[in-house]
Amino acid sequence: MIIPKSYEKDFTIEAAVNHLVSIEPRFAEIAAKYPCEVFSQHTLETPVNPFDALATSILAQQISGSAARSIKKRFLQLFSGDEKLPDSHPASDSNSLNEQIMKGVFPTPYEVLQLDIPTLRSAGLSLRKAEYMLDLAAKFSTGEINAHDLITLPDDEVIEMLVKVRGLGIWSAQIFLMFALKRQDVFPIGDLGLQRGMAIWFGKNISLAKGSKGKFKYMSEEEMIEKSDPYKPYRTLFTWYMWRATQTILPI
Repeated sequence: MIIPKSYEKDFTIEAAVNHLVSIEPRFAEIAAKYPCEVFSQHTLETPVNPFDALATSILAQQISGSAARSIKKRFLQLFSGDEKLPDSHPASDSNSLNEQIMKGVFPTPYEVLQLDIPTLRSAGLSLRKAEYMLDLAAKFSTGEINAHDLITLPDDEVIEMLVKVRGLGIWSAQIFLMFALKRQDVFPIGDLGLQRGMAIWFGKNISLAKGSKGKFKYMSEEEMIEKSDPYKPYRTLFTWYMWRATQTILPI
């Protein structure tokens, strides 16, 4: 099941950047320094394999990027038998990853369901990740998750559908909406990097950040929503730049 191109067919990075800059001129500088290739025209036209994207997010949970790439390689080898698969697929190398998808290297949900948990664990998956992978494959196989729904349903309904998969929470579903489906107005409010970036961007003293009951928090959810509202309907790009605000502090 491959989605031919981005769901947001009329989205352009230029329109999104111009909207952000019209509200806050500082975005011109951060946009120039950190071009958002994820939402370039080429990437928007790139087919998406949603099962691959969600399965990869499960494989990558709570481990480093290099470890995730190694496990994905071993996972793919369970199906391809190819010992020469590359050790890594840099996130920026979308052409390489897309070639793999189109060649059918990534297994179908049905193929995953033919494996048992010990076999999946032999590729480096933990017991829970193996269980999550089988649950994801089962929901794709039965049609509980399908391309038509992913393309047509609004964001909140896609999230509601995906969080029924073991191992996928709201944040994982929002990241899938942003980077796989290219939805233009996703705002993952629980993301700590987004919280920190917004705090820096809006001039907060992040050294004093701490929420109630000792829970670490850079900004309250109410303030994050208030400050992000003017950037609708392009809060996906707004979030992208807030992540990069931690790397570049521009004058307030």
